[in-house]
Amino acid sequence: MWLNRLEIMIGKENIYKLKNTTVAIIGLGGVGGMALESIVRSGISNIIIVDYDIVDVSNLNRQILSLNDNINQKKVYVAEKRIKKINNECNVIILDLFLDKDNINELFKYKIDYVIDACDTVDTKLLLIQNCIKRNINIISSMGTGNKFDPSKLEITDISKTKYDPLARIIRKELKHIGINHVNVVSSTEQPLKISKPVGSNSIVPLTAGLLCSSYVINDIVGEL
Repeated sequence: MWLNRLEIMIGKENIYKLKNTTVAIIGLGGVGGMALESIVRSGISNIIIVDYDIVDVSNLNRQILSLNDNINQKKVYVAEKRIKKINNECNVIILDLFLDKDNINELFKYKIDYVIDACDTVDTKLLLIQNCIKRNINIISSMGTGNKFDPSKLEITDISKTKYDPLARIIRKELKHIGINHVNVVSSTEQPLKISKPVGSNSIVPLTAGLLCSSYVINDIVGEL
């Protein structure tokens, strides 16, 4: 069994729980691609992937899905191919779209246990958080990783406790306006480097944030060992 090393740690019952959980990953960039990799390799066998973008040459420095031979290909189809090469029994639902208020229900027509929000658009993040809370779906939302270089400063926390995170500050403020004060996020306490646009990024911080997102989901499923 390809999951026997994991089963040694968490037991057969938890392997079954993982296999029968449905996780939606929104955004397949540096954070989302790494979260997806970890989710698949942990035996979660029902996955919804959402992205509208293509693999760009500028992604090669930090996105696990990007390779020289898939530049200009749609990320969702690149991701599906990679998933199947790891676990060919995984059920994959592809949503090749940019989530907004007009199509958000395309995602929530499926039964979802967890949402990993790895997108970088404020309006989409707010929509995801609102809908997940309303529908009682567990969500972990990745905040800003740009212009940061120290992965040890990343943490899973409540959005009310974030600091030195410009994106979290915006999300926190907007959520307060609609009466939402708490949501689990991955955020860095590192002060961002003062760099003019475009935003700088690397292979260390976004990928670590993705692993923390998947860790949150996996640990919540298996509970205390």
